[in-house]
Amino acid sequence: MPEMHPHPVALVTGGGRGIGRAIALALAREGYSLCIVARTREELEETRRLSNLPVERALIVLIDLADEESAEAVIETALDLFGRIDVLVNNAGWAPPRTSLVKMRGSDADRVLAVNLRAPIALSRLAATTMAERGSGAIISIASAAARSMPAGEAVYAASKAGLVAFTHAAFAELGDRGIKVSVIIPGLVDTELIPNNKRLDRELMLTPDDVAAAVLSIVKSPARVCPVEVVLHPQRRPERTSERTR
Repeated sequence: MPEMHPHPVALVTGGGRGIGRAIALALAREGYSLCIVARTREELEETRRLSNLPVERALIVLIDLADEESAEAVIETALDLFGRIDVLVNNAGWAPPRTSLVKMRGSDADRVLAVNLRAPIALSRLAATTMAERGSGAIISIASAAARSMPAGEAVYAASKAGLVAFTHAAFAELGDRGIKVSVIIPGLVDTELIPNNKRLDRELMLTPDDVAAAVLSIVKSPARVCPVEVVLHPQRRPERTSERTR
């Protein structure tokens, strides 16, 4: 492992756009070096450009988190360059268009669970190992209000996000005494490009990616004696619901 990087390091999955980009940029402004993970180079390059970080402080990892070996590859790549991971943000998520359970393809269901649940669990397990050695760190996962509302047409997506909430609570029970914060953010509708336009939906009433990023910072910057294990975000005024997906 290389000499310890002089700046704190944040690893953000799904960092190429939307919520993930907002989180990455907010952490960069707080002095973090970045490891940003996604499948599209152009989007990651734009996040790196917007971060105003030098190339050596903004690592891009092109990978599909649906692959079983992806988590280990991501953690190894980050540690090889920086020697540390201080904050892990499990933001990447995937879902097909709203589909009834009986019509959903098995391959789509498998991908939802792989990206939304299996990968965050694997990344958290591996990151926690290195964080425990230092006795500090934060693991933050982005879930969805679908975990609670359980809408029709999103059964597998809702299950993946509910699993992420349950995993966070159980992981905190194990890791809290080791100085590791383990948190989950549960946002309602967030105005990203993945929420389709709907003339009945007032996008100005929705949450923004920056709202979610602010919640991440509130967790990271909370006193060492405090861990906001579950943070629920609602728009102050509710837009009409078409889906609870955050991205």
